[in-house]
Amino acid sequence: MTMNLQGRDFLTLLDYTPEEIGYLLDLAAELKAKKKAGVLHDVLRGKNVALIFEKTSTRTRSAFEVAAHDLGMGSTYLDPTGSQIGKKESIADTAQVLSGMFEGIEYRGFGQEIVKELAKYADVPVWNGLTNEFHPTQILADFLTLREQFGTLKGLKFVYMGDARYNMGNSLMIGCAKMGLDFVACAPKAYWPDKALVATCRELAAKSGGSVTLSENTDAVSGADVVYTDVWVSMGEPVEVWAERIEALAPYQVNAALMARAKPTAVFMHCLPAYHDHKTAVGKEMGEKFGRAEMEVTDEVFSGPQSIVFREAENRMHTIKAVMAATLGAKFD
Repeated sequence: MTMNLQGRDFLTLLDYTPEEIGYLLDLAAELKAKKKAGVLHDVLRGKNVALIFEKTSTRTRSAFEVAAHDLGMGSTYLDPTGSQIGKKESIADTAQVLSGMFEGIEYRGFGQEIVKELAKYADVPVWNGLTNEFHPTQILADFLTLREQFGTLKGLKFVYMGDARYNMGNSLMIGCAKMGLDFVACAPKAYWPDKALVATCRELAAKSGGSVTLSENTDAVSGADVVYTDVWVSMGEPVEVWAERIEALAPYQVNAALMARAKPTAVFMHCLPAYHDHKTAVGKEMGEKFGRAEMEVTDEVFSGPQSIVFREAENRMHTIKAVMAATLGAKFD
């Protein structure tokens, strides 16, 4: 199946139909197979993309750069010290300047309004590498991984443990609602997603055959096909936030006892980085300060046989490649 997505922005999965999301996943699987077989697919030679990173990332940067290279494109990385966006140059002006030099623009940073404004004034596709509110490229990687694991998405019970108020909780809920999964946000009520977005997703789920459930009870993990979590705190947040989040979310840690309540075939997923030990500076600092060896997930689960986190991380590159290829009009043999 072919589908024309040329010229489209990729800001949130709310902008894409289930059929379009399915097409991007099919294309990602095709491009992954080509790469594994050593088949060159550098059909976008001569094109260039700008990668704006106001928040740094190992996986997102690597995924965009390798994907661009595989497609034959050049990429220019603009970190917080290498861009004047919003400081000496407005977002609108930046969008127009970059549109004259590049065929596509990626943005990873803060509010969704920034990437929306970039898209409004840019003459080329704009891709959301992460904002505070949404992280759509991660969800494509998650869904490609689940299709590989289970052969389907529809009907899977997907339980997200922890703080569901921000980009990961929001985007996973949207993706599950669009694609017919049964999504459960399991967290204290204060950590549930925005009510208006929940209502929108329930409408989407009614059309797809999925569902959206919010629960404070960890028994919600019973019968889960997928157990997913994310870090409780992000680097740079004040210690006061750490204390509050750890106290509130500790009962929702993904550990062996919790995984045992899911299906025997259940998988564990995490968008990374994960604080499952003290081998990172932040994990060590938080662990020593609060007397915890592990945070949102135990090392036993993270490193265990049900964990598919590293295949999930690899699939960031394949799905991002599909988004760039589709929106830039790539043609493959």
